[in-house]
Amino acid sequence: MKIINFVFWSIFISVNINVAQATNLSQSNKISDIIITDAWVRAVAPGQTTGAAYMTLNSTKNMALINVESTAARNVEIHSMSMTNGVMKMRMLNKLNLTANIPYKLAPGGFHLMLFNLKQPLLAGRKVAFILHFKDSANKDLTVKVTVPIKAE
Repeated sequence: MKIINFVFWSIFISVNINVAQATNLSQSNKISDIIITDAWVRAVAPGQTTGAAYMTLNSTKNMALINVESTAARNVEIHSMSMTNGVMKMRMLNKLNLTANIPYKLAPGGFHLMLFNLKQPLLAGRKVAFILHFKDSANKDLTVKVTVPIKAE
């Protein structure tokens, strides 16, 4: 009887520990503080070595987009674009600050992601994977992976 009792309690404790560990794991991997919508990459002409990606970023708290990686390009930069006296000005940004609960649209003619040194042509109908790196006001890092369709426009 002692052996059966020992086995029962051993199994009971083991199951409860595993359930507690699974619960803690799911709580630490909660749904992201970043919501990405309307994401797409512009298809490019054969031989073109640069491309652009667009999306809307919305954060539940103040944070900044600090870096972007992609399977399609060797380098990805955050850019701003503006027109001044008929002259287009494009600038690389070190980061893109996001204000909590305010959608930030990356779109043609404005902020966007520039893809440099493309590894393969960006053909309509295919997809591109991105890893977006964010940092919140408490200096905590957050990484979001997203797969984006390539569109002819």
